Formats: sequence, C-alpha cells, structure tokens
Amino acid sequence: MKLNLDVACASKPEWVAAVMNDFDTFLQDHADCERKASAMAMSFVAKYPDRTEIIPELIETAIEELEHFQQVHQLMEKRGVLLPTSMGKDPYIHALLQLCHSGREERFRDRLLMASLVETRGAERFRLISEAQTDEEMKRFYKILWASEAKHGHIFVKMALHYFPETEVYPRLQWFIDKEAEIVDGLVIRPALH
Repeated sequence: MKLNLDVACASKPEWVAAVMNDFDTFLQDHADCERKASAMAMSFVAKYPDRTEIIPELIETAIEELEHFQQVHQLMEKRGVLLPTSMGKDPYIHALLQLCHSGREERFRDRLLMASLVETRGAERFRLISEAQTDEEMKRFYKILWASEAKHGHIFVKMALHYFPETEVYPRLQWFIDKEAEIVDGLVIRPALH
C-alpha cells in the first residue's frame, strides 16, 4: 500500500521569489491557510460522524494545524504583522473543489484525496521556503512544517484507503495529481501559499 505521493510539477522559482520579496504578506496568507486546514479536518468530523475509525486522527490533525496557526501568528507578532481583516477566495482550493464529485460517498473520497494533495503541495512549498531562508530560525521553522505537511498528505491517503479499494483510490488520486499540476501551472504568481 503506497501512502506517499508527489506533486506532478514543481513550484516555479518565480513563486519563491514573490514569497521572499513580500514575506509579511505571505505570513498573513500562511496563517489563514493553517486556520482553514484545521477547520477542514474538523469539517470531516462534522459531516461524516459515522466514520468513527478516522475521527481521532482527524481531531489530532485539526489540533496540529491550529498549533501551526498559533506558531505563524507568533512569528507575525514578532514582525509587527497583523492578521488580515478578511482574506479573498483561494483560487487553488476553489479550482480543486470544482473537481470533486457531488455524491456523498464520491465527495468524501475526493475531499480526502484533495486534502492529501493540498498537504503535499504545502510540504513542497514549505521545503522551498526553508531552503530560501537566510534566517536560521525561519529555516528551521519551515523545515519542521515541511515534514508535518508531508505526514498529513499520507494521513489522508490512508483514510481514503480505509473506506475505498486501492483500485479506486489510486487512479482517482493520479487523476487529481495531474489536474492539480495544470491548476498550479496556471496560477497567478503571488506571495501566498497557493
């Protein structure tokens, strides 16, 4: 059983440059993404309370994402960066959501696979940010986040495999990976996680 996955296309060097040139704006978006990731894990619990086998891991993931939000907020406080009063729609997440089926079971599977892919893309981008940092504390922080996001990518694949056969999960996951590459390639470059 294969739990790990890779993105099909690498993030562009221009994206890394945009983030490093406006890191405070990136931190605002990053904090918002961590908050949303925590809420997403808990939304699985709320929408699928009958999936009792994965609820403890979803709760753990939600707590870990909320801790990441807290850590990013602390970095922002040190830099004098405020949380934004509102955040626009994330074009990456919006595009991925459009790919999800609408039936209850199919949507559950697709949302798990989508979550896996979002976490994997986050891991790839946190690695790039870690490597681009000159500040050792920030380099270390993003390296830790990179490992955590990669782990979350595995968790959501494992959850999907708990409820759906490999012969259904892996082809659908590969389809999502290919579509995600098209989405990432078409994104406007901005100092945001996605």
